[in-house]
Amino acid sequence: MLTVSTVNVNGLRAATRKGYVEWLSATKADVIGLQEVRAEPDQLPAGVREPEGWHCTIAPAADKGRNGVALLSRQEPDEVRVGFGSAEFDGSGRYLEYEFPVLVVGSLYLPSGEVGTPRQDEKERFMAEFLPYLSDLRTRAERDGKQVLVVGDWNIAHAEIDLKNWKNNQKTAGFLPEERAWLTQVLSEAGYVDVHRTLDPDGPGPYSWWSYRGKAFDNDAGWRIDYHMATPTLAERAREAVVERAPSYDQRWSDHAPVTVTYDWTLD
Repeated sequence: MLTVSTVNVNGLRAATRKGYVEWLSATKADVIGLQEVRAEPDQLPAGVREPEGWHCTIAPAADKGRNGVALLSRQEPDEVRVGFGSAEFDGSGRYLEYEFPVLVVGSLYLPSGEVGTPRQDEKERFMAEFLPYLSDLRTRAERDGKQVLVVGDWNIAHAEIDLKNWKNNQKTAGFLPEERAWLTQVLSEAGYVDVHRTLDPDGPGPYSWWSYRGKAFDNDAGWRIDYHMATPTLAERAREAVVERAPSYDQRWSDHAPVTVTYDWTLD
C-alpha cells in the first residue's frame, strides 16, 4: 500500500514550532507534498531540511519569504523537476515533481488570487498554462506505463459541498464560476480524478482549510481546497482518504490540515 499526504504548512518555520515535526515523526505516509513553505532551505533546522529517513526537496520562490513547495519521500525518486516549463512561474515556488518507476507525484501551490487585483490576473495566467501541462503530463506518463498524482493546495472549491458558506462566496476568489469551470476541465479535458470526492461523494466537505478569523475552525466553516488529483487507474486504487483535522483550535500547526490517501499501489 502507498500512503500520500499533502498539506499547506502556512510557513514551515512557524509550523515547525507548532507541531509539524511531531506530525512528521508520527505519519505513516510514504510521500508528502508541502505547500507555502515560505523559507529557503538554509533557514530551516537541519532536521526539517533533511529529516532522517526521508528524501526531501524544497523549491523556494525567487521572491523570498513567499510561496514555496516541497516533496518528501521515503524512497529516493528517479528524477526531480522544479516547475512545469513556464517562463513566468517556474521560479515562483509553485510546483515540484518527483518521478518514480511507476508514478509521478507533483506538489502544487496554485495562486490564491483576489478579485479585481493583479493577483487574480496571475492566478488566471497560471491556470491557463498549467492545464495543458497536466494533459501533456498524463499523456507522457501513460506512454511510459506510469500514473500521475498531483497533490496540493489548488485554491479552488469545486462545488457547493466544498465550502460551508458557498452562498456568500460566489464572488470570492476560490469559488468564482470561471475557476470552478477550470477545475472541471482538469477533471474532464485533462482526465484527472478528484480522489477524495470519489471516495466521499456526498459531502459536505470534508474541509481542509479554515480561516484563523472568528470561529471558523470551531464551527467547521471551512473550504475543501486541498486535493489529490490522480489519473484514473491510480484513482481506482484509492482505498481510504482522511483529513487529519486537529482535535482543537489550539493544537493546529497550520490553517490547513493534512489530506491523506492510501492507495493499493507502489512506487516501483
